Amino acid sequence: MKFWLKIGGGSPGPEFQKVPVEIRGLRTPRRQPSAPSYPPGHAPRARLVLADFEGGFLRKFRARFPDQPFIALEDRRGFWVSEQYGRLQPGLSEKAISIWESENFFFDLEPLPGAVEAVKQMANLESTDVFICTSPIKMYKYCPFEKYAWVEKHFGPDFLEQIVLTRDKTVVSADLLIDDRVDITGAEPNPSWEHVLFTACHNRHTQLQPPSRRLHSWADDWRAILDSKRPH
Repeated sequence: MKFWLKIGGGSPGPEFQKVPVEIRGLRTPRRQPSAPSYPPGHAPRARLVLADFEGGFLRKFRARFPDQPFIALEDRRGFWVSEQYGRLQPGLSEKAISIWESENFFFDLEPLPGAVEAVKQMANLESTDVFICTSPIKMYKYCPFEKYAWVEKHFGPDFLEQIVLTRDKTVVSADLLIDDRVDITGAEPNPSWEHVLFTACHNRHTQLQPPSRRLHSWADDWRAILDSKRPH
């Protein structure tokens, strides 16, 4: 079984990142994730949100710009942070962008509650591999290095071999995509994965149409979602 996981929830802005940072997961292969090692239908794959982008951004924004208006997490709407801040006040979008372009922003992100433990449990499941797939922002001076460092810090050096950089998650082979972005688009119009929406502050008000489903948090039953893609 192959799983794909997202490092950070939320996203800076469309001008910097067409698709969000993410981690996907499967266990210790030395191959590229797009080259399946199991017959079709026998290797479920998924992606999950691991780092608290929204909380980390808000803390650093308020610390750097204490006199500027901000958007509380409960008021966040829409995937792109910079767009909502731009509507709040002229010039605020640029200030928001300066936060995630700064050194140590990505490295300092905290894992979401239960995320690290869940991924480590997945990596130990039978017939399950874990890959980490992430898309860097275009201002790449710090971002790619810090994402590798973040993974090493929280998952250990062995997981570095599992990192894949891509800005288009539709081209990656998977059975499950667990992601906090509501609309996932890219070069492949018919991705192989089922998109399970990971609940975040900016999407909790989105109404999903059946058969779409959510994973509300890492305390939710992620094992049941994984098992739903395993052959019976």
